[in-house]
Order: sequence, then structure tokens, then C-alpha cells
Amino acid sequence: MGKKNMHIAIAGNIGSGKTTLTTLLAKHYGWEPQFEDVEDNPYISDFYEDMQRWSFNLQIYFLNSRFNSIIKFREGNQTIIQDRTIYEDAYIFAPNLHAMGLMTTRDFENYQELFKTMNKFIAPPDLLIYLRGSIPTLVNNIQKRGREYEDNIRLDYLKRLNERYEAWISTYKDRLLVIDIENLDYFDKPEDLGFVIGKIEAELNGLF
Repeated sequence: MGKKNMHIAIAGNIGSGKTTLTTLLAKHYGWEPQFEDVEDNPYISDFYEDMQRWSFNLQIYFLNSRFNSIIKFREGNQTIIQDRTIYEDAYIFAPNLHAMGLMTTRDFENYQELFKTMNKFIAPPDLLIYLRGSIPTLVNNIQKRGREYEDNIRLDYLKRLNERYEAWISTYKDRLLVIDIENLDYFDKPEDLGFVIGKIEAELNGLF
């Protein structure tokens, strides 16, 4: 089906179900999952307690970790499915922190230059799957999973991220599949997962 080894990536706001879908698709297709390094991330708890102090450190950590994932994929011969992309860091999270006054202009410009350099060495995923969700749905999902460090996430923060996601997706030029998560529960309902897989199959068959 399609290319021998592909890079599939799942994008979406906090609480959109990226990790769940990555896990389920990896299992279904036998793909290698690459998850966002949340548990071992040395900055994330500090970041949610003091965003201004830790925003630059956190974003650099994510940038490096995702860049390494892409390099690793290129060296291997297995299809990977990635939970969140390097583009989301660069086009959504970092600019949002800067706009909210949580990252200095000096740090933001430094970050952008680093991303520009990295971007010359990477290619976009073969398929980007964007999980679109409303703020109430995202909040509901965040509360359900009960990660302690996420207790401090503010509604306006999620809302700003959602607006940036929509702006980015509206200009995205490569192969894209948008999935509305509002009435989907692919974790508990096999038919909902089947619906998503059907949409992905249609996209993958176009990659021949």
C-alpha cells in the first residue's frame, strides 16, 4: 500500500486525542508510533507553573526531540506515525507564547532561526491528519485524562491555540486529512475507529 515506508503525522490541539489515535493506528497497521515526550520531559511541569520562565527551554526541547525523530525515520525503513509535528511547535506554540508575552522577542527570534535551519533538512509528512475539536470537547478530554500539570491550562490559552491551528491548516499545502472529533469516540467505539481508518485508507491509496 503506497510507499514502502511512510511518515504519517497527527496534529491537533491539547486534548484532541492525538496520542490515543496514534496508539490505535500503530496497532492496526503495525506502524512504529512516536509519541510526544511528555513523561520524560524535564520542563513540562515547570512550564505550566511558570510559562514565562520556562517557555523557551520547553520549545527548544520539543524542537530538538522532533527533529531527531524525523532524522531517525529517514535512517530507518519502517512507517512511523508521529504524535504532533515539528511544524506545530514552530507555527503554533512558539508564536502563541510570544504573542501572549510569555516568550521574549529575543528568544522567539532565536527559536525561529533555529527552526528555519532545521527545516532545510526535513520534508513534510506523507500524510498529515489534523484532529479538529471545539474548546468544550478539548476541555472535556483534558479533564478526563487527569494529567496533573494540565490543571493550570487556561481557556484563553486553548482558544488562542485553536485559532492558530485553524490558520495554519488553512494554508497547509501538502497531503492533509481533517477529522472532526466532535462526535467521534474512536477509543471506545470500534465503528468510529473504522470510520477514521476508512478515511485514512482513501488518502493512503492516493500515495501510490
